[in-house]
Amino acid sequence: MFYFLNTTVKNDKVHFFGFSRGLKNVDFEGKNAIADRCNFSGRIKIGYATTLGYNNFLAGSISIGKYCQIGSDVAIHSTNHPINYLSTYINKNLFAGELTSLKEENQVTIGNDVWIGHNVIIVGNVTIGNGAILAAGSVITKDVLPYSIVGGVPAKMIKKRFSENIIQEIEELQWWNYSESELEKIKPLFFKNCENRNSIYE
Repeated sequence: MFYFLNTTVKNDKVHFFGFSRGLKNVDFEGKNAIADRCNFSGRIKIGYATTLGYNNFLAGSISIGKYCQIGSDVAIHSTNHPINYLSTYINKNLFAGELTSLKEENQVTIGNDVWIGHNVIIVGNVTIGNGAILAAGSVITKDVLPYSIVGGVPAKMIKKRFSENIIQEIEELQWWNYSESELEKIKPLFFKNCENRNSIYE
């Protein structure tokens, strides 16, 4: 395990604030910021410019896209206890931990430009689409469509952020793959209010 204690550490890829654990399990793409008291276990990929909030817990096989913002106290679990066997117990105190082999292994895939609110929990085999918003306190147990807002326990669709045409335009644009100089050229698009519009180019 890697620890960063009561300090700010910055390198070419990541800016760490305070104390984090399990960083050896993470592949950072760069320009990431990791807040105090984050914990990582498993196989985790964090995309370019994605930032994590205070006290995040990520466990299992998890892939997070570019330019995502994750609030405080968020938990993402891609593994689960076995439910179709005699016991759900997988601790070493029973059969020296042999039942750990029955643990369910899933994949959590989070797209680009996703906003995950405070205290969200994501569990199971789940895909979160590009541009989605997960409302604070939600429990995500099913896939979330791109550019949708979901909330609740368990989370349900609240609404789509944009018209279908705008969603298609953004998906085709894929701005998150642009270089910083390329982003400067399309900067005006980011300041357009898309409410009641049918195109980002209007």
